[in-house]
Amino acid sequence: MDTQSAEVGVEEGPNKIFISQQQVVDEEVQAKVEMLIAELHGTKHHPPNDPDAQKLDHGFHFFKTNIFDAHPEYFSELAKGQSPKFLVIACSDSRVSPSVVLNFKPGEAFVGRNIGNMVPQFDQLRHTEIGAVIEYAVKSLEVDNILVMGHSRCGGIERLMTLPDYTQTYDFIDEWVKIGLPAKKKVLQEAGDLPFAEQLTLCEKESVRNSMVNLLSYPFVRNAVVNGTMIVRGGYYDFVNGSFEQWKMCTH
Repeated sequence: MDTQSAEVGVEEGPNKIFISQQQVVDEEVQAKVEMLIAELHGTKHHPPNDPDAQKLDHGFHFFKTNIFDAHPEYFSELAKGQSPKFLVIACSDSRVSPSVVLNFKPGEAFVGRNIGNMVPQFDQLRHTEIGAVIEYAVKSLEVDNILVMGHSRCGGIERLMTLPDYTQTYDFIDEWVKIGLPAKKKVLQEAGDLPFAEQLTLCEKESVRNSMVNLLSYPFVRNAVVNGTMIVRGGYYDFVNGSFEQWKMCTH
């Protein structure tokens, strides 16, 4: 193993993007990375024995045949632009797709998903990805609602509640879930004597409320809520019992 600066170039039109960082790189690994990047620019399609690629193809074929082709006028209108009523901040958990759980049609919800469906406080230097989602939804799309949707058995909340845990290290997750520390603190103060599973459920809900409060630290969100043009909503999907509960924050 040699310590060297790994420089990866990605061609895109006339531009070339370089990604460089100091890291330990095995020569064999480096060679495979370069091969993968070279193949990325080729015309090679997935081989016929790639079941995961076939899953994607079959999924799109079902969508196109049963939904897209069946509603040409609807999708023709969507091609002209989008005007969703909802921004949904949901968890990346594969079991809680908001479009499936809440039966949104294409064009009805602008969605941002992350670990633990968390919203950090306004900060132009940190967590700009979710900040950009919120800003675009509010300023450009002028959504009527922002829904923060939590869920049962959330791995992000469980990680938050077990910090610090040095048996497993993460490069990104632990710092991210600290956004929910106020929720964790409240749960431990008010229900620290309850079984851990019950604490998790309480924190999953309290973290949603924490994110709702954090949304008000964004000036454009706060102004819309105070002016009565937007509602901040919280939701909790329990996929164990098949239930959904919600609450809201508004001036009317």
